[in-house]
Amino acid sequence: MDSEQRTMGILSHVLGLITGFLGPLILYLIITEDKAFARQHAKEALNFQITIAIAFFISGITVIIFIGILGFIVFGLLDLIFSIMGAVAASNEQEYRYPFSIRFIS
Repeated sequence: MDSEQRTMGILSHVLGLITGFLGPLILYLIITEDKAFARQHAKEALNFQITIAIAFFISGITVIIFIGILGFIVFGLLDLIFSIMGAVAASNEQEYRYPFSIRFIS
């Protein structure tokens, strides 16, 4: 595997922290089929960031009854921790699957 694929894999996880699902979505769309490693990491990051966006939306609705504030904190920490774990796995040229992710794109 070349270093470009590894870099794109790392970037997909890091961009998820910064841009939400938009960064991984753009990477998923521009990475070609012949770069399977990078595309797989972009797909995993995209699925996870969509799941996190849904969780934040639900937390935003429930903030009225104060449960949402806890949701924002918990989901924010999970996003940070699991995205870093994904980036580290990509840098070590390993596959990574987020543990709490809905597989929207298979």
